[in-house]
Amino acid sequence: MCDARALPSGRERPPVTAAARGGAARTAVTVVFVVHGLLFASWTAHIPDVKAGLGLGDGSLGLALAGAPVGSVCAMVFAGALLSRLSSRTVVRITLPGYCLAGTLIGAAGSMPQLFAALALWGAFQGVLDIAMNAQAVAAERARGRPIMTTLHGCWSVGALAGAGIGAAGVAAGVPLPAQLLPLGVVGMLAGLWPTARFADDPAPPHGDRRGGSRASRPLLVLGAIAFAGLLCEGAVADWAAVYLRETLRLDGGAAGLGYAAFAASMVVVRLSGGHLQSRFGPRPLVTALSVLAAAGLAGGLLLAEPAAAIAGFAALGIGLASVVPVVFSAAGNQPRLPPGTGIATVSAIGWTGFMCGPAVIGFLADRTSQPIALSLIPVLLVLIAGAAWATPVLNPARPEEGA
Repeated sequence: MCDARALPSGRERPPVTAAARGGAARTAVTVVFVVHGLLFASWTAHIPDVKAGLGLGDGSLGLALAGAPVGSVCAMVFAGALLSRLSSRTVVRITLPGYCLAGTLIGAAGSMPQLFAALALWGAFQGVLDIAMNAQAVAAERARGRPIMTTLHGCWSVGALAGAGIGAAGVAAGVPLPAQLLPLGVVGMLAGLWPTARFADDPAPPHGDRRGGSRASRPLLVLGAIAFAGLLCEGAVADWAAVYLRETLRLDGGAAGLGYAAFAASMVVVRLSGGHLQSRFGPRPLVTALSVLAAAGLAGGLLLAEPAAAIAGFAALGIGLASVVPVVFSAAGNQPRLPPGTGIATVSAIGWTGFMCGPAVIGFLADRTSQPIALSLIPVLLVLIAGAAWATPVLNPARPEEGA
């Protein structure tokens, strides 16, 4: 369909094609992805100061930090039902201001319970916004007629890297956390809300009404299991890469951070080019091949037990995991008889449970064996991801309609 409007002179504007509307929707949702990632990472550099200011020990801090993922997962349980009744545009407009402004409560917390509560509230907005923006990504993907989910997640990673840099600069300049988060939140809210008028209309699920279908269908459970394994690996490397390089391979504190930096950088590179890779090779072969590459790379790095090899192994892990979550979310958002938000919410809740479990599982295994043996769980999970991806036709989402 096209949209032609009359100019004041009586001439008609050139028709607006569906592809053009899809391109505008992609640009609009990209802004939301960047804002989400920027705010998500902007406070992390302040964590040591928050810990010291509240007089928390390692255990108390870990419990408080669990507030954000707990809030996210609890909210995701209801996000699917919300998105079956409201459009992704509406839910983004509701949750984005809450996400941008609730973060300021973190800096105002005066105790561990208050910090947990502030992070849980922030995480709840964060989780529902995450589902809504991914549902809108599915709508934009269908309207544009080509895969864009992986690239959007790459833009999220770019926003996260920028947010981490802003946070580090704020700590270096002695800027208090509330003084950083409030202006960032206001700017992010305005920047994210403005383009929502260009969001694509949510596609109705085929073969039924918007509330049909089982949230616990077998395809969704398979996709959820892949997301669980992938996010467990992400959570594990986020918390344990630097610890392994410092305590086992004896790198200095600054150099120990290179493992996660290599992981994050390689993930960004693959995600930003992921749309082209997915169009060329298809989602199933792409996830399968990159997971096998990552498993071999990280396993080799752990076996060699040399700093350079380990850092290269973590970079390979970033390459392997880069496409897992975007491809799984895209497939979940294209399930028949389900609105996109319902499928994504179900898979995301399962996946984020893995993210929460990852650090604890590695810690449990490391305490009873060793860090290298514990981290060897990650290559095993990558092999399982590769096998599941190759054997699961549902990982190939339905092609967007031509010209849609």
